[in-house]
Amino acid sequence: MKNPASFKLLKGKKALVTGIANDQSIAWGCAKAFDALGAELAITYRDEKTKRFVDPLLSEIKPAIYLPMNVEQPGDLEGVFEAIERKWGKLDIVLHSIAFAPKQDLQGRVVDCSKDGFLKAMELSCWSFIRMAKLAEPLMKDGGTLFTMTYYGSQLVVENYNIMGPVKAALECATRYVAAELGPKGIRAHAISPGPLKTRAASGISDFDELLKKAESKAPTHSLVSIDDVGLAVAFLALDGAKLMTGDTIYIDGGYHIID
Repeated sequence: MKNPASFKLLKGKKALVTGIANDQSIAWGCAKAFDALGAELAITYRDEKTKRFVDPLLSEIKPAIYLPMNVEQPGDLEGVFEAIERKWGKLDIVLHSIAFAPKQDLQGRVVDCSKDGFLKAMELSCWSFIRMAKLAEPLMKDGGTLFTMTYYGSQLVVENYNIMGPVKAALECATRYVAAELGPKGIRAHAISPGPLKTRAASGISDFDELLKKAESKAPTHSLVSIDDVGLAVAFLALDGAKLMTGDTIYIDGGYHIID
């Protein structure tokens, strides 16, 4: 049987991928899957420090657009969408893989979180997705799919996940509202919830290795998810065959979330 990538099922589609930090990023797994299925890519990097790790990856995917985007910098986000409009005039896929909380707030109790830390975590992890959806709306002339990344600590109390739990819960709720509001235009929205993964973002979570061991032992598949597993599943959801799926939190975790 042919490799599904050989069918180029996303040929002609234009995809924006944000949040690649290195070759272990979930966003990188998604970018590879979009590329393998024939989509044309716009890739962003946060700053010059991150760019050093992203540059070596570009020989594999060769994006049509490659720009800095720091959602904390006024105008950066808007500038990326303006560049996409000039280059393509349309957009079919947006992948939002951006999350942040100050270390002292992430590693402390929720009740001890500072107001500034909470607001920053919410702005960068949740509001930035809402803003991306707003900017993508006029470019998704033939419909499209919006993706954001969450974690099941939004639904259950996960030790050491702390303030990101409430923030991700807000993100999942925002995804449902985005799906409802943009659905009449053929624009879908999904919150993707992978199992624990060794990413740079996860390095800020205390005792993360223990969480990985627990997930592997308890998941029905007894295996950890990879960035490629996530990428292929996300790419499937971007296909026209999934056009009536929207507003969901999609778990890609070997079934870990169903086990007590």
